[in-house]
Amino acid sequence: MSFFKYPFWLLYRVWFYILVAIPIIVLFPLLIISISREEWYRYFFKLARIWSKFILIGMGFGYKIIREETPDPDKSYMFVANHTSMADIMLMLVAVKNPFVFVGKQELAKIPLFGFFYKRTCILVDRSSPKSRQAVFLRAQRRLNQGVSICIFPEGGVPEEHILLDEFKDGAFRLAINHQIPVVPITFYDNKKRFSYTFFSGSPGRMRAKILPFVSTIGLTSTDTKALNAKTRTLIWDELTTNQITKKSYPNQE
Repeated sequence: MSFFKYPFWLLYRVWFYILVAIPIIVLFPLLIISISREEWYRYFFKLARIWSKFILIGMGFGYKIIREETPDPDKSYMFVANHTSMADIMLMLVAVKNPFVFVGKQELAKIPLFGFFYKRTCILVDRSSPKSRQAVFLRAQRRLNQGVSICIFPEGGVPEEHILLDEFKDGAFRLAINHQIPVVPITFYDNKKRFSYTFFSGSPGRMRAKILPFVSTIGLTSTDTKALNAKTRTLIWDELTTNQITKKSYPNQE
């Protein structure tokens, strides 16, 4: 059986990168125009959502989004989620309709074609550099002031395969408190199983994401950062460990 699995996994990985490239090539003129000015970012975001759906469907991932609370399209938020897969970016773009900017590791900017747009639309961070982390904080503040939301995977990277949920870094929560914007916890249940960072793994199937009740930051100060971090992580942890999702309980699905 393994004799057939390994060629499938190899082709499956190659197919993923082909799917990443196709819509970028097709939409290239529109993408270039949409990133030429920061105020046009909302148009880029709409194209990015189309790109994401194309990849998920092309990979055979039937996604389901459950919302316990729905973000207001006229407000800014701090979106946070567990990080397990290269498909997390796509599922986040599908799950959240409010335009947001990713804060992500600068290594992804090296990916051909994808990296060109990634480094021009996302806030890149070198987590080993305090100066880089400070620059990220200032850039994120500017984008929030423009009315755009921020998305951060607070684990600070993808944890080892055996770790269900790593400890969270404080940056996302400090930023949310400074701007008094809600933290929106999101749980990805199946991404590690469907398409993890382990090369010889993965398969088509369902990907579920759940937007949990928002965590308010109104009235919080910087001294509350650790508590906000712990509260948010506990919400995501509890969802990952109980994993109880039913249509009857959560009718707001797509």
